[in-house]
Amino acid sequence: MALSRVEVLEMLANGEGSGVEFKRDDIENHRLAKELVAFANFAGGVVLLGVEDDGTVSGTQRPDLEEWVAELCRVKIQPPLIPYFQWFHEFEPGKDVAAVQVLAGPDNPYALVHSGRRSFPIRVGSTNREASMEELERLFQAAGRISYGLKPVPGAGLGDLDRRRLENYFGNVLGGAGPAEDSEEEWTRLLVNIEFMVDADGRTTPTVDGMLLFGRDPGRYLPQSGIRALAYTGTTPDYAAQADEDLRGPLTPLLDNQGELIEAGSVEQALAFVARNAAPTARIDEGRRIDRPRFPADVLRETLVNALVHRDYSITGTDVTLEIFADRLEITSPGRLPNTVTVDGLRAGARYARNQMLVNVMRDLGYVDFRGMGVRTKIIPGMLAHNGTEPEFTETESSFKVCLWG
Repeated sequence: MALSRVEVLEMLANGEGSGVEFKRDDIENHRLAKELVAFANFAGGVVLLGVEDDGTVSGTQRPDLEEWVAELCRVKIQPPLIPYFQWFHEFEPGKDVAAVQVLAGPDNPYALVHSGRRSFPIRVGSTNREASMEELERLFQAAGRISYGLKPVPGAGLGDLDRRRLENYFGNVLGGAGPAEDSEEEWTRLLVNIEFMVDADGRTTPTVDGMLLFGRDPGRYLPQSGIRALAYTGTTPDYAAQADEDLRGPLTPLLDNQGELIEAGSVEQALAFVARNAAPTARIDEGRRIDRPRFPADVLRETLVNALVHRDYSITGTDVTLEIFADRLEITSPGRLPNTVTVDGLRAGARYARNQMLVNVMRDLGYVDFRGMGVRTKIIPGMLAHNGTEPEFTETESSFKVCLWG
C-alpha cells in the first residue's frame, strides 16, 4: 500500500485521473472528505496534498496535517474511514507532500456528512459527483446490504410466471409436488414464502428474481434480462456481423418428466448460438474425420451461467453480451465484481454471489458448481486442458469480461 517516490512522480506526470487527485492542504475539511468518500465508493484512490491542479508541487503548510486528516475522516464520513497516510518530506527542496490513500471500502457506500445532510459522492473519471438513486442502489446491492432481486416487478402478477417451469422446479428438482394447478391462492402463498413473489402496495407481485427465473416473458418487464449474441468473421467487431441475435426468455429450461428438454432457457439458447456460429476444428486420423469443438462445453457453460447469475440486473439498458470472433469468444456481463472481490481473488478461488437466489436455483438445476469456485476449478483448468491457453478476465468501471481463446 505504501507508495514510492517514483510512483508519486509518475502520478504527477500523468495528471489527475480516476484514482488520483491533487489538492493544496488549505482545502476545507468537507471537500477533502468528499474526495476520499468518492474513492472509497469506487475502486480506491490517492489524494496528494501539497500539489496544485496542474501537478506543480507547492508543499504542505497546515500544522498537524496527519491528525487533521484522521479527524475529518472520523467526523465527516459515515461510517468512519481509516486512510493510509504517508509523508514525502523534501519531495522537492523545502517542500513536503502527503499522500492520503483509501481502498475500495468494505463498508460502502460511504456518506459525506456536511451541513446537517448526508450525500454519497462517487468517482467518475477525474471528477466527483453525487450518486443518483439508481447508482446508490447499486452501491448498496454490491455491498450486500440490499438485494435487487427481491424487489417487486411493477405491473406483473402470478399469471406472468410460467407455471410449467415452476412445477418442473418443485416436482422434478426438489422432489415435491406443487399446489394444485388451479389453486392461485396456494401458488401465491407458496411463492411469497420462498420469495419468488412479494406483497407490495396492496398486491402480490413477482420479484425480479422470480421473473428472471420463471417469467413467461421476462423481457417485457426487465428489458435487461436477455443476451445479445453476435458472431463476426474476423477478429474485431464489424457492422456486417455473421449473426446478430437477441436471446430472450427465462433462465430456467422446461423439462419433461424424464428430464428431457422441451423449451430452452437462456443458457441452452446461448450454447445453441455458439454451436451454430463456432464451427469445430477437424483433423483426419487413420482415414476418419475427428471434430473438435473450438471451446470446451463445460467451460463455455460455466462461463455463461456465471455471467447470467452474477450480473448486475439493476443496470438497465444493456444485456449480457456474447461475441464470437475468428480467434476467441468473449462474454461480458454488466456490473463490476461486487464489494472487495478482485480478478486475482477469482483466480485463487474466491466465492461471491451478487444474486444469491439465482445462484441457489441454478445450483438446484445443476448449472452452478456447488463449491462456488467455477473459475478456479472449471474455467481455467478446462481451457488449459483444451488448448493450453488461459482465459482472460477483465474488469472495467461498469462490466466484467471473460475471454476464451479458440
